[in-house]
Amino acid sequence: MTALVEPTTLAGLRLNSHFVMAPMTRNHSPGGVPTAEVAAYYRRRAEGGVGLIVTEGTLIGHPSASHETDVPRLTPGAAEAGWRVVTGSVHEAGGRIAAQLWHLGSLREPVDGYPAWTPDTMAGRDFGELLEAYAESARTAVSANFDAVEIHAAHGYLLDEFLWPHTNHRTDRYGGGPRGRATFPAEVIRAVKAELPPTMPLIMRFSQFKERDYAARIAETPAELGTILTTFAEAGADVLHASQRRFWEPVFAGHRENLAGWAKRLTGLPTITVGSVGLTGRPLDELGERHARGEFDLVALGRILLGNPCWVHLAAAGRTAEIRDYRKADEDIYY
Repeated sequence: MTALVEPTTLAGLRLNSHFVMAPMTRNHSPGGVPTAEVAAYYRRRAEGGVGLIVTEGTLIGHPSASHETDVPRLTPGAAEAGWRVVTGSVHEAGGRIAAQLWHLGSLREPVDGYPAWTPDTMAGRDFGELLEAYAESARTAVSANFDAVEIHAAHGYLLDEFLWPHTNHRTDRYGGGPRGRATFPAEVIRAVKAELPPTMPLIMRFSQFKERDYAARIAETPAELGTILTTFAEAGADVLHASQRRFWEPVFAGHRENLAGWAKRLTGLPTITVGSVGLTGRPLDELGERHARGEFDLVALGRILLGNPCWVHLAAAGRTAEIRDYRKADEDIYY
């Protein structure tokens, strides 16, 4: 833990520790507007030792992004003003915060009045409209004083639907092999990057598993994964956030590295690992050892932070008896 709680730099962004708060949807932004309660929630995690907070997914300003009403948006106006309060609170606590840009993709259940946009049905102007929506959210993030931007391309949502062969059956330039499937996500990276100051990092979050399919894979081999991630890097991604269920699990047979380790090896970009960190059943020693070997750069904490806003400080001080293990009921509280 000693090295992980020391200050570090990520793509030029100075952080108080190597720990990241992973994005977790909380549904506490009525009408898509974050409140003072949201600001206090994120501030507590910054005060608790998290170096970089990645917000819950913030919806881009397109009608197809989601039908949820309490998920925050990142659009000009009231939502932007609400986020400016959030970023100010995190900065006052000495933390840094990244906005995660999100489009849910095809609808999981039919909802009247909301079209089910999937990689198979998007055509013509759909692409340009979504690219502009992502760009608008990027501009809003800059105006709202965020320190970085993360693009959500994991877990079966829109951009991941392009990456996953199971959902992408296109025969145009957006389909086919790994490079074709990565084309539209790369276009989103370019659209977002064009709106950011040169010193503002752009993080790309990706995964093999999906929200409802833990065995899913966007890449069967290191070569396929390398093609996808290199395409992201060439488009302007500065950091890769490799999401997996358990950080200690290898991605490819015969190799020990986890997903973040492979991302770093294949691209040379700094990476963030995540996956059940801090939960009962896996000692933190292994996390530190892997970090010391250079397998990844930062470590993201998810569910354990719901009930333990000060987890980083407690773990670093060896006060593990004061850490409460994650419980499903933690998802119903908000503090």
